[in-house]
Amino acid sequence: MANKAYLLLGTNLGDRAKHLEAARTGLSRTAGTVTELSSVYETAAWGITEQPVFWNQVVVLDTELPPEVLLAAILAIEQSLGRERDQRWGARTLDVDILYYNDQVIQSPSLSVPHPEIANRRFTLAPLAEIAPDFLHPVRRLTQRQLLDACPDPLPVRRIEA
Repeated sequence: MANKAYLLLGTNLGDRAKHLEAARTGLSRTAGTVTELSSVYETAAWGITEQPVFWNQVVVLDTELPPEVLLAAILAIEQSLGRERDQRWGARTLDVDILYYNDQVIQSPSLSVPHPEIANRRFTLAPLAEIAPDFLHPVRRLTQRQLLDACPDPLPVRRIEA
């Protein structure tokens, strides 16, 4: 049986539409089947605000890969699109975060699932609530819609036609 992973794609350098498409294609080729995708959202940069705006999208991936192997596949996709990790929260061609993996709670040196910042990031919750409003956070026991409604992040998030 396939596992269901919710992934956040983000990009703010270069051809953002092309990077999101390449991420979805790379995931389909190496990690599983993309079964759902949210709209694309333009979002203000979070963390380091003096950088170009991001385009973000949540995808649902049906995968046979265990979480750590999925993470390795994601890192390879990021690297193939020129991702450089020289500054935390810095500008990037592509960032892919594992938000949820089924309803599992995973804590390892390299991976925390659910993503620890979900409840604090409107740019994550807006696309999540669009495609999975009733999905229950396995620790907080709140739906994505409830998390979005309570999100303290004031940064603007705008759905766009990409």
